[in-house]
Amino acid sequence: MAIDLKMPALSPTMEEGTLAKWLVKEGDVVKAGDLLAEIETDKATMEFEAVDEGTIAKILVAEGTDGVKVGTVIATIAAEGE
Repeated sequence: MAIDLKMPALSPTMEEGTLAKWLVKEGDVVKAGDLLAEIETDKATMEFEAVDEGTIAKILVAEGTDGVKVGTVIATIAAEGE
């Protein structure tokens, strides 16, 4: 079953951010703790880590996209065998 990766809230007041850079590409295998992307808030650039493992099936938000709302699905991870 595919897992949705959602735009994280990197601070208590964050409502949206910029997906600055993907550190993975479709087809990459990731495990918990791997860095997936760099996300810019109005105050800092933070790294977004995987909490699940699988293969990056689809990147839905291109790097450099501004105004990505917290909770927006930005990519999907396919489980082994999908």
